[in-house]
Amino acid sequence: MTSFSRRAFLLNSASIFFAAPAFSWPKIKDILPKGAEDIHGQIFKNDAPENLWKWSCEGHIYHRLNNKKVVCGICPNRCVLSPGDRSVCRSKVNINGILYSLAYGNPCSVHVDPIEKKPLYHFMPRSRAFSIATTGCNFRCLNCQNWEISQVKPHEVNHYNLFPGDVVKACLENQCKSIAYTYSEATTYYEYMVDTAKRARDKGIKNLWISNGYINIEPLVYLCRFLDAANVNLKSFDDAIYRKLNGGRLEPVLNTFKTLHSKKIHFEITHLVVPEYVDNPDLFTAMCRWILDHLGPDYPLHVNRFFPKYKLTRLPPTPIATLTKFREIALKTGIRYVYVGNVINHEGNHTYCHNCKKCIVERKGYYITKYHIHNNECTFCNTRIPGVWS
Repeated sequence: MTSFSRRAFLLNSASIFFAAPAFSWPKIKDILPKGAEDIHGQIFKNDAPENLWKWSCEGHIYHRLNNKKVVCGICPNRCVLSPGDRSVCRSKVNINGILYSLAYGNPCSVHVDPIEKKPLYHFMPRSRAFSIATTGCNFRCLNCQNWEISQVKPHEVNHYNLFPGDVVKACLENQCKSIAYTYSEATTYYEYMVDTAKRARDKGIKNLWISNGYINIEPLVYLCRFLDAANVNLKSFDDAIYRKLNGGRLEPVLNTFKTLHSKKIHFEITHLVVPEYVDNPDLFTAMCRWILDHLGPDYPLHVNRFFPKYKLTRLPPTPIATLTKFREIALKTGIRYVYVGNVINHEGNHTYCHNCKKCIVERKGYYITKYHIHNNECTFCNTRIPGVWS
């Protein structure tokens, strides 16, 4: 790949593209935990470019320390960066005491998707989502499906030139009703996502956050002002497994769910059942009980099949019998809408009214073949079905 120094489009620091946020973040309190240090030694030392390119934006939320060090406030990694350092997500750098995002207006993946692919089964079905992603992720999942873009730096891939206004224009031209921030980890391109979401909201376009949920509460609360729906991946219900499998922690993700719930954002939960890591029925039962106790019975839960990927190619795909059992556990616990993902022609692909138990949405892959909801109600018994159906 061509290095930063050889790219023709690099600009000097006096002419960087910078979209200043139209708000002021409150001062971050107690931002540094005691003994704060580099997360797992994964911060890239002296790895920032000497000059910024036009796909750069000053960080929306960070705190300046002594000796020109900065700490990023977007996610719980709270990367402490000296000048020249790069963050865990590979997208943030410290240049001369200022935190910059290098993932702004330069998506490496752009597609038009059925909204069911996100997956969102209870939000604007049959609509299309204009889906974008830049490089980067604040996790290190051993089973990452999109590691080619999530585990690399912005300058290591080909990308599109799409600043926030361009994304909105392309979304309208492709007759999409929503923009999905997806594929890699949208939290790592927070500035780009927020500025795009503001413009989308002004045009009546919905905003979808597809995420691992590893974000601090303050930036999440601000994002919720422009957010319409989310799918958040609850990877495990055990902190030790989170650290081993994903390189993160459980509690911040649980706080994300509680925040979305308190802000009345529609969200759905994805749980990938990875053999040998998260296929324990007792652990899954505990997770379902937490969901029921803290969030209620109406948020859809997607129990997805694992396929060997990235660093876990030694493992087999999740047995379908395990997914069927987990769906039964979740339903028995009291969660009303539980889906089986990555398995074609499974009864868990469909939506069943929690009152009359009849199939009200039948799916074949990402496409709906039967639909029995009108005015957000089951057409058989007139029970209101949770979600946004029109």
